[in-house]
Amino acid sequence: MKTLKYTLWVVATLVSCGYAQMKCESGKCAFTKSVRFKTSPSKSDIATKTFTTGSVLPTQTEKRKPSRPTVKQLFNVTTTRVVKKSVAPKQINYGYIVADESEKTEVVTRYDGYVVTLYADTRYRKVKKGEKLATVYAPEVYKAKQDYLNALNFDAKRPSAAMVRSSRAKLELLGVAAKEIEAIKPGGGVGTYTTVYAPRDGWIFDKRIEAGSAFKKGTRLFEIVSLDSVWMEAKLYQEQIAKLKHLVRFTVVPEGFDKEFEAKKELLYPALDPKEAVATLRLSIRNENETLLPGMYAKLYAYAEAKTRLLLPATALIRKNGAWYVFLATAFEGEYEPIEVKVKALDNRYYEVLEGLKEGEEVVNDALFLMDADAQIGGLIR
Repeated sequence: MKTLKYTLWVVATLVSCGYAQMKCESGKCAFTKSVRFKTSPSKSDIATKTFTTGSVLPTQTEKRKPSRPTVKQLFNVTTTRVVKKSVAPKQINYGYIVADESEKTEVVTRYDGYVVTLYADTRYRKVKKGEKLATVYAPEVYKAKQDYLNALNFDAKRPSAAMVRSSRAKLELLGVAAKEIEAIKPGGGVGTYTTVYAPRDGWIFDKRIEAGSAFKKGTRLFEIVSLDSVWMEAKLYQEQIAKLKHLVRFTVVPEGFDKEFEAKKELLYPALDPKEAVATLRLSIRNENETLLPGMYAKLYAYAEAKTRLLLPATALIRKNGAWYVFLATAFEGEYEPIEVKVKALDNRYYEVLEGLKEGEEVVNDALFLMDADAQIGGLIR
């Protein structure tokens, strides 16, 4: 315990004495003596070294143990250099994959009817364009078929193209499939039932009829959704909206996936969620092999245009009284000088240096190491 107390006393004395005195040269203040973190004082140094304050450290007469940690071991100062790199600032947001509304199709009939046979009998069934969804009986359609057949039979005896066109147009407007209309021939008959076909490839996300049920015209029977393209709705904080115009590239990484998906910025919704004060950014994603599914939680990486910048790690900076500082390595080994700099955050790891440092200059990598007490740093940065 006695050995530990002595070690801490020596370190505290060196720190306080080293930072205590400043001098002014040409109106600019600098330290007359900076703290040396590289080596610990020898026994003779402790006995004879005189600091600018005029104080002399007392002589330590007891024998030191070889295992006693040095000042370097206690503080472990590391440095980093200001480097110039071509980087693109990155912004990270989170959101969900949702179905592309332009890829949704509702199956709606223009007539009343009854379900005779239901082929698409479950939700989340994948269907192809032209595939049978249901066979129905619709009195209005059956009558229109009879009218068209009569027009064809009359036209065969006495040409009447206008009558044929009119009766055929009625079937088309009722939504009867073209191949079902083509099956009606002069001298033949008409089918009692009508078939409802899938208008596109996709998944049945909604089904509102059952076998034997009745339906009214205008009622949605099915909703078919294609997943060839999906949206991501990402949440942005209010202060990030102004930065959106500088972001030029977007990638999406779903939770649990290693693959990145390129995304295209589509629309910033013109209203914020008042409960969370967040905006919603919509992006479109080409969904090859239907890998992305609605409801997935995903991370959005947004990048600004890349350009060459002076960079420092965030750990090299400390903030005091509204200004940013670094500890610059001087010409003397182990001596560091606090320098005010102007910086701009690029992400949570790096800052761009705008003023105060040049490429290649060396600074303390972990500036917070010098701030173990506000009283200590207050003597350095005012």
